[in-house]
Amino acid sequence: MMENLKIDHADGVITISISRPEALNALNLKTLSELITVLQQTYQHADYRGIILTGDGEKAFVAGADIKELSALTHEQALAFAQNGQRLFKLIEDCPKPIIAAVNGYALGGGCELAMACHIRIASENARFGQPEVNLGIIPAYGGTQRLPQLVGRGKALELMMTGDMISATQAKDIGLVNHVVPHSDLMEFTNNMMRKILSKGPVAVANVIRSVNAGFSFEHPGYEAEAHNFAACTTTQDFREGTEAFVAKRQPQFKGE
Repeated sequence: MMENLKIDHADGVITISISRPEALNALNLKTLSELITVLQQTYQHADYRGIILTGDGEKAFVAGADIKELSALTHEQALAFAQNGQRLFKLIEDCPKPIIAAVNGYALGGGCELAMACHIRIASENARFGQPEVNLGIIPAYGGTQRLPQLVGRGKALELMMTGDMISATQAKDIGLVNHVVPHSDLMEFTNNMMRKILSKGPVAVANVIRSVNAGFSFEHPGYEAEAHNFAACTTTQDFREGTEAFVAKRQPQFKGE
């Protein structure tokens, strides 16, 4: 029994709903651990042929990482936090079975990174995307600095990550961050129909499409290592303390660059 995930299995498709409604489905360590368990089971279970990832409720896919949990990390814990998240999202990206993100609301920070790790992203009209980590004095830690430029181009990715701006589902589609935007009420039906279409094809061919595309964006690229170390370095700064304290207090941070 999962504490923070709701699991549904129908005709070979696993639908995983991240369920922490009190925190807008923010990713904490417990949720990440549960995601690893479910993904490993899916890898090994022949009857599980595809995965749909979504958020529980009407407001959020995943609104980011758990800030209270994040703010307590030491430098060494922050580095492990980043590296463990990167490994999980790589497990998603490398899954030989199709994984589609059904983005039903806010996909911010780690939530945007989670969606980007999936093979396809379908967004409801009310979805919002962003990498707002700079507002806390840190940077994306789960591969966002690598996958966002791959999807939208270097210049736009730098703009989004350096401004921390949030964009609409339509804007995300226009820049290539998502594949389709549909009415909120149609999201799961549209996503399931696409999954069924993919599963009607040769599974070995689908797996090899995934492997071949991913080969062009190797995880061994040193950018991932740099991201993890630079994230951990940010967590030792006074700016990070100020950013997280301001977030909790719902005020504007006063960064000093130290």
